[in-house]
Amino acid sequence: MRLRNHYLCKKNIYMRYNILGNTGVLVSELCLGTMTFGGRGFWKPIGELPQDEVDQIVKTAIDHGINFIDTANVYSEGVSEIMTGKALQSLGINRQEIFLATKVRGRMGPGTNQVGLSRLHIISSVDDSLARLGMSHIDMLYIHGVDPVTPLEETMRGLEDVVRAGKVRYIGISNHPAWMVMKANCHAEKMGWTKFVALQNYYSIAGRDIEREIVPMALAEGLGLMPWSPLAGGFLSGKFTRDKLKAGESRRDEFDFPPIDKEKAYDIIDAMAEVGAQYQVSVAQVALAWMLRKPAVTSIIIGAKRKEQLLDNIAATGLQLSDDDMKKLDLISALVPEYPGWMVERQMAGRLPENP
Repeated sequence: MRLRNHYLCKKNIYMRYNILGNTGVLVSELCLGTMTFGGRGFWKPIGELPQDEVDQIVKTAIDHGINFIDTANVYSEGVSEIMTGKALQSLGINRQEIFLATKVRGRMGPGTNQVGLSRLHIISSVDDSLARLGMSHIDMLYIHGVDPVTPLEETMRGLEDVVRAGKVRYIGISNHPAWMVMKANCHAEKMGWTKFVALQNYYSIAGRDIEREIVPMALAEGLGLMPWSPLAGGFLSGKFTRDKLKAGESRRDEFDFPPIDKEKAYDIIDAMAEVGAQYQVSVAQVALAWMLRKPAVTSIIIGAKRKEQLLDNIAATGLQLSDDDMKKLDLISALVPEYPGWMVERQMAGRLPENP
């Protein structure tokens, strides 16, 4: 369910707020990602924002109606959480005005058990995240990826422990196949424990894989969907074209992720450039506006190295693509049919009204 608020943002942009799954909590349709904060270790190519620039990015996001912030314990080896907490504190932001998410799963030290989704690591990681953030609770804790060593039942018990302790309000799941999400939630329901209310997955117009299984599951189960890397690691930002690659302007120069079919992506970029020219907006705004029209999407995670980049992304909330625009972009970016999808579609013939 989607609601439009009445707060007029800068540049005449209205920020919409969507209900997070079945929680009744409203989150902005754009979520500020913090992967660019700090730039320590593995995360250095993604961004190296110092604290003063982090403060500016956070302030700009909040001033434009964003009430949802996404971080993770592994981002810059914990530095991102520290900087996010400091920014909110120095800006004097009321904690109840912000919905903050962080994550658990990645390695956070040299110890044998300082990684994974065991109860042991979940509980210690939550305590460490709270200390870095300088907060008493986490609004949503995602498990950040699959842990093949730990049974899902053990993970759900660990998550239930931190929820019952008052340290976490809601739980989400990231980078898992649909069957694992369903198995985990079914076990939680059986035990009377907290269930996942949200998903965080890679999703972009150049990477629509989750539309096969994860999106239908989200719609059927009433789960919120938070796409990460909606610009495909900067590839859909407008910096890359088939004719000219602007080296040195994107994190993909050093960190070529997430993987995409670049030749197909160039065709998509060409189509988005044509649509963007009609509205005099950037390719990035078209990519985000396309995703904002997708029914399963609750809040799109956007990150930025510069204030101007963030403002351009926020401006996508004011771009209303026409049905013809959507059809054009859907067609150029369509997934290649796979089994059993193509069989399901074939067998649907005659079972649904042609003009519902």
